Amino acid sequence: MTPLINKMKAGRRRWLAMAAGVGAALVLSACAVVDSARAPATSASDAWVVLPIANYTETPQAGLRAETIAASILKARGFSNLKQYPANLNSESLFEPAEREAVARALDWARGEKARYALTGAVDEWRYKVGVDGEPAVGITLQVIDVQTGNVIWSAAGSRTGWSRDAVSAVAQKLLRELLSPLGRG
Repeated sequence: MTPLINKMKAGRRRWLAMAAGVGAALVLSACAVVDSARAPATSASDAWVVLPIANYTETPQAGLRAETIAASILKARGFSNLKQYPANLNSESLFEPAEREAVARALDWARGEKARYALTGAVDEWRYKVGVDGEPAVGITLQVIDVQTGNVIWSAAGSRTGWSRDAVSAVAQKLLRELLSPLGRG
């Protein structure tokens, strides 16, 4: 009986190892890549503004969507003195992508509002991949600008894919939450 039991145990171990490998592959298939600079010593109570996030994708208004999600995450994390730029400063429409001039105009507005820091960036990918599964994919870069000097004091870039049943906005929210996590801890 002992040889039979040993053979069964060996088979079970092989099956468990294979199942663990498949499970790890599934977990890694919906992953993120994030690169972030060390966050400056800022505070959530400082005056912050969200500036236009440029849309470099073929998806209309992806930048506007990213702005809204980022502002909501910052508010939820206790950024109590947060404003968004006036809508008329961003020329992004359904057919016209935002341009760098929109960020410059919004930065001038932020100076008038006596803001200390400004969040801006770009959306590089916001889509469902082509294929059987149609997985959502999002790529975003963010920058924090010292409003008075105009210097970029922090930046981060990341991309994330999701499962075929995930919404692009849910994948973007997870990515933005991860990208913004170092801010306001100073």
